[in-house]
Amino acid sequence: MTISLVKGQKIDLTKGNAGLNKVVVGLGWDPAESESKGFFGIKKKTANIDCDASALMLDANGKLTEERNLVCFYNKQSGCGSVVHSGDNLTGEGAGDDEQIFVELSRIPASVHKVLCVVNIYECESRRQDFGMIKSAYIRIVNPANNQELVRFNLTDNYSGMTALIVGELYRHNGEWKFNAIGEGAHAAHINILAQRYQ
Repeated sequence: MTISLVKGQKIDLTKGNAGLNKVVVGLGWDPAESESKGFFGIKKKTANIDCDASALMLDANGKLTEERNLVCFYNKQSGCGSVVHSGDNLTGEGAGDDEQIFVELSRIPASVHKVLCVVNIYECESRRQDFGMIKSAYIRIVNPANNQELVRFNLTDNYSGMTALIVGELYRHNGEWKFNAIGEGAHAAHINILAQRYQ
């Protein structure tokens, strides 16, 4: 049974799921419709928005200490191999997850305490796009062994003007892994700019 979270809520992942070692972090979104008045009445259209999901593997102080610990569209696997990106989805169209991040919890180095999941809009400045043009954004955690959705967090805030979303994080606590629903908007035109905050 899926547990739906609200912003700021935290939940145990491994404590109640014995043997859970691999998880899939699924991220999804859809372009919102915009209306414009034309000669023939109101026209509805959806913008072509390329959102990119990324994972930042942070230490106990919340710092990104190694370049390979930023897993994104141009670096699809962490140096240790514990976090792997599914690849780039250019439009966000269609049902289901738009991008996925595969995490093998037991392979995450002891120096890594958090896996922070974020989403950026590619070329947001030149295309004049922000997260006010996105709807139905969510993050979910799935057990790939049985395809069971464990946790879902729907992002319902208004993120107009924001070019990055800090969606949620997997984090270590007393030897167990938990999930924190964050849902914060940020200004960062590229994943590298967002990553600099944690360096």
